Amino acid sequence: MEKYTKFTGVAAPMPLVNIDTDMIIPKVFLKTIKRSGLGVNLFDEMRYDREGNEIADFVLNKPPYRGAQIIVAGDNFGCGSSREHAPWALKDFGIRAVVSTSFADIFFNNCFKNGILPIVLPPEDVAKLMDDAERGANAQVTIDLENQVITGPDGGEIAFEVDAFRKHCLLNGLDDIGLTLEKQDAIDRFETKAAQERPWV
Repeated sequence: MEKYTKFTGVAAPMPLVNIDTDMIIPKVFLKTIKRSGLGVNLFDEMRYDREGNEIADFVLNKPPYRGAQIIVAGDNFGCGSSREHAPWALKDFGIRAVVSTSFADIFFNNCFKNGILPIVLPPEDVAKLMDDAERGANAQVTIDLENQVITGPDGGEIAFEVDAFRKHCLLNGLDDIGLTLEKQDAIDRFETKAAQERPWV
């Protein structure tokens, strides 16, 4: 997993509440076990009509937001079934952070494991960022994970909380495999000792 760095990107407003994982990536696309290639189907049923044509008024189809890296969303983002394909699709599209007042627990955890920062803020702060996001291409928002600060297009700052361990993992690009590999020396010592003490295993 890549290290999570400070970045500035366009924030897309999605004020809907209860955006579930089937809206994020419909079940028809769950056949793959690859983490790449799902971005084109992100919010598929909201982005495209039945003939596969783009729906012009969907936010991510509007020119200012086609390269959005941040989503500012309504309450309870990522609810529904516990599919890890949802953060895979967001990440593949280019989304690096999602801001909401609340997230479904499993989705919230899966985001951290896949290099996406889910940020929980009070309603008044989400409303301010939603207003900023409505500015289109001028909705440039900076997210500084190390200092836990979001800076809006006018320079206003909003502090956010994040679990210290999860922050460490994102900043250092550590997923579950990376965390295990940090213990490689200890694992090797254990394996060597075990082979000497139990050579029949």
